[in-house]
Amino acid sequence: MSVVEPVSVPEQQANPEVFPYAMSPVEPMSRDASLTWIRDSRMQLAEEVSRHGAVLLRGFPWQSDEDFDAAIQAFGQPNFTYAESLSNAVRINRTERVFTANEAPPDVSIYLHHEMAQTPVFPAQLFFFCEKAAEIDGQTPVCRSDWLLQRLEAERPDFVARCRELGVRYRNSMPDTDDAQSGQGRSWRSTLKVQSQAEAEDRLRSLGYDWEWQAGGALNFTSPRLPAIRKLSCGREVFFNQLIAAFRGWQDAEKSILFGDYSAIDSADMVRTCDISDEITFDIPWQAGDLVVVDNFLVMHGRRPYQGKRCILVSLVANDGSRLAA
Repeated sequence: MSVVEPVSVPEQQANPEVFPYAMSPVEPMSRDASLTWIRDSRMQLAEEVSRHGAVLLRGFPWQSDEDFDAAIQAFGQPNFTYAESLSNAVRINRTERVFTANEAPPDVSIYLHHEMAQTPVFPAQLFFFCEKAAEIDGQTPVCRSDWLLQRLEAERPDFVARCRELGVRYRNSMPDTDDAQSGQGRSWRSTLKVQSQAEAEDRLRSLGYDWEWQAGGALNFTSPRLPAIRKLSCGREVFFNQLIAAFRGWQDAEKSILFGDYSAIDSADMVRTCDISDEITFDIPWQAGDLVVVDNFLVMHGRRPYQGKRCILVSLVANDGSRLAA
């Protein structure tokens, strides 16, 4: 008899895969036993994450950042540190592998996105851990971007064709110093891991970015052309980009996202894209101790506003490129 079995969660989706997939211990389990189960089951868990896009582990004896770190290590996945990422979110490391999800104020919405899809460097998977659930709301919305792409292909084929052919570029700004009041307030010094403007320019040049310095030391930049749709090695195509988050959450949204040839993206296409994503999004209703593994290629995520104290911790898995089609 299995010590951990699949369970249902309210409003769980199926199209046709269950989303998210959820598992719980059949009986109370010790911390050591839970880590042993992960090590023994990690191949199966990897298959479930790849198939379903997200796996929720609920009812395990994990309470702290140390427990979360130990669980991550039991999965045996390569680390992708916050320091080496180009994430524009302000975060605080708890351990080498574990950091806070986002230091933005609780009334700030963080809209659906693939982690770091607006950059050339992005993780393969994300681990989320609920150290403390909010008193009100604070769910993590997740959305299958392959399902979203299927809907867009049927309803907005011209938009999809342009995304596939032209790719996209992102225009944004990095402040001179960290701004924890913003969902994307990480400074250019921290993001680029540099100390001077000259070093920042060298780093941006190596990544293919264009840039312009602003009064007060802020840095405006334009990304290189990046794919808006990616094909995975398994054959699935995904709407892998940062368009929804940028359109809904960035300043001067219509100027912040462009096709790869610098032509404008029709706002009507983006409004419909956002509406469809809302229709097929699942909100993870956090309980303390929940751990969720998310396939970053297949699933977008975000954050609902909340009231009360809330702490969701995160860890990232390095991307070796093997999930992408040649």
